[in-house]
Amino acid sequence: MPELAEVEFFRKQWNSGLRQRILTVHLHAGKRIFRGLPVMSMRRGIAGKTLLSSHAHGKQMLFRIGPSGWLGIHLGMTGKLSTQPAAYPPGPHDHLILRTRRHSLVFHDPRLFGRVRFDHHSKPPDWWSQLPPPILSRNFHLQKFKGIFQRHPRAPLKALLLRQECFPGLGNWMADEILWQSHLHPKTSGRILRPAQLEKLYASIRKVCREALQTIGRDWSDPPKGWLFRHRWKPGGQCPRCAIGLARASVGGRTTCWCPACQPPLPRRANSA
Repeated sequence: MPELAEVEFFRKQWNSGLRQRILTVHLHAGKRIFRGLPVMSMRRGIAGKTLLSSHAHGKQMLFRIGPSGWLGIHLGMTGKLSTQPAAYPPGPHDHLILRTRRHSLVFHDPRLFGRVRFDHHSKPPDWWSQLPPPILSRNFHLQKFKGIFQRHPRAPLKALLLRQECFPGLGNWMADEILWQSHLHPKTSGRILRPAQLEKLYASIRKVCREALQTIGRDWSDPPKGWLFRHRWKPGGQCPRCAIGLARASVGGRTTCWCPACQPPLPRRANSA
């Protein structure tokens, strides 16, 4: 599933349509990505309007269309945005196409786990405004971060990092990368972490997000060579730090990769019971 950096990359694929008038809207109205949405009303709210801005927040995207139209897109597992020529012929999995004079802005989703929303208001829709603070924003500060662990003291770190209401945009590979860079076992619960470990984890979260945006989010290039990212799914993959064979298991319902030597289970603290 696309994560924070991949979502940012795909958001920018529609930037070629900014300040362009949307002439027509092509969509597959019966598909479940439009669930609960009056698609004819959406079509009328978009056609003839100008694409004014694009935004990403975690795994969500929002496009402002005209003075009061807001198109929301969640990519799901296999969704992608792309810009194609104006005369681009729709494929069977191209479920939404906004056509301008110069381009076709395409939402492609073979497995249909994505979602399209449309709201008609002068301000951004409530579902967008109520999202938690972006991880790299000022509002995602250390005290707020510590509060998450106070509310979920028993949750395994891997499972907690995947909670979008706490860490918007983090997904499977980013969570594994953060824990590896923090030297923390994915099954460790937050209640046994010491203050210095929490601060290191906070710093790693922001570092991984920032550098992923600078690489994947910019032009789909790979993150730095020393990251776990480049080794986690290789057959017989080894830790890039210590060359020990990587371990894999399901944690928090997701296949998880870690280094047994660099990320050993932490001893339980006496006051954490």
